[in-house]
Amino acid sequence: MSDSNKTNFTNPSTFILLGIPGLEAAHIGISISFCAMYTIAILGNFTILFIVKTEPSLHGPMYYFLSMLAVTDLVLSTSTVPKMLSIFWFNSREIDFSACLTQMYFIHSFFVMESGIFVAMAFDRYVAICHPLRYSTILTNPLVAKIGLAVVLRGIMVVLPYPFLARQWPYCRTNIIPHSYCEYIAVVKLACGDTRVSSYYGLFVVLCVRGLDMIFISASYTQILRAIFILPTKDARLKTLGTCSSHLCAILSFYIPALFSSLTHRFGQNVPLHFHVLIANVYLLVPPMLNPIIYGVRTKLIRDRLLRLFTHKRI
Repeated sequence: MSDSNKTNFTNPSTFILLGIPGLEAAHIGISISFCAMYTIAILGNFTILFIVKTEPSLHGPMYYFLSMLAVTDLVLSTSTVPKMLSIFWFNSREIDFSACLTQMYFIHSFFVMESGIFVAMAFDRYVAICHPLRYSTILTNPLVAKIGLAVVLRGIMVVLPYPFLARQWPYCRTNIIPHSYCEYIAVVKLACGDTRVSSYYGLFVVLCVRGLDMIFISASYTQILRAIFILPTKDARLKTLGTCSSHLCAILSFYIPALFSSLTHRFGQNVPLHFHVLIANVYLLVPPMLNPIIYGVRTKLIRDRLLRLFTHKRI
């Protein structure tokens, strides 16, 4: 390691991102996988947005929330993957200090927004199944707009302390981040002051924001399952449960890797570093890739619109 990386400095002008430490020999192969997932995410989410915009029958609460999810996925993946690929392909490891904090803010802010969108979608499914006759009167366009605004503002405000906390610490150890992007805890660990406030706040966001979201989603699905099980026939139960399958698959692909990554970062001292980084990449790359596939395959209206689109082009 060069001496320049060991000198004392309060705020470094740049950080050095290592990519995936310990797997440098596999960077090219990993980058091809990441590039393929990013391409699928971009094409898939733009397709969802195009279909919802051009199909009047999809102008409803569920599809408005799905559009918000698509936009969030586009920002999440685009805020990380281009820099990752530049590290893997061109060895472009430097990132400006302010750019690093900006990337950190966008990643965590939109991650909180995506979690909030899943709560909103769970509420949509709850109203649709438990109160079907009142669906259109409860989930009006003004209410959907207010829910969307609340989700966005929460993501902006909850994560706003992250860059300010990270900027105030002196970085006197090193400016090398053993990660492929500017993850909050990875940056805080470089600081040489008392960073307990940053660590505790990060844990607060994980437990109280994501944790509460998971509780709200679980409560919604508890009511949904109760409503499903009192339906008179098995076919009716399966058909109603099928309307939730896309949402359930998306929730699992989002929360399981994210929760696992957060907990291993804080409590898994014996877990190899490259495994930490890989999992952290998975929870930012896999959901944006899978969500448009899940909703495109499982949602009949979107699937039918896609088929008509491709059939029309062939004609």
